Amino acid sequence: MKFQKVTPNLFVRNVAAAIEYYCDVLGFSKGMTVPEQAPYVFGSVTNGAVEIFFNDQKAVVAEHPELASVPIGGALTLYIEVESGLEDLLKKVKQREAKINMPLTEQFYGMKEFGMVDPEGWMLTFAERMKK
Repeated sequence: MKFQKVTPNLFVRNVAAAIEYYCDVLGFSKGMTVPEQAPYVFGSVTNGAVEIFFNDQKAVVAEHPELASVPIGGALTLYIEVESGLEDLLKKVKQREAKINMPLTEQFYGMKEFGMVDPEGWMLTFAERMKK
């Protein structure tokens, strides 16, 4: 068996706002939405091989009441590697006053990284391989 990809499926309070943030600030492109017009119960964004799903928390809880106590922005972090432009992305994120939870750091394992928290509370780390 060979796995093809993993797609995080994040609970959010507002799918349209999540899509807008990830597109405007983080450089993603809008994918599909359900329904086609807002207010959405589902939406996705993509950039290269990276795809992220957003589900409206209220809609999910209506179908799965056991998830009502699960907080948005739980104990999951996303690690997203970029080919280039990490410092430009950091500037853009800072301009939008995002919470930076890890400053730009050169790691011993050859990656330059910064961490942030999106408006829903999800933690993202963006990384770029350092040139040798």
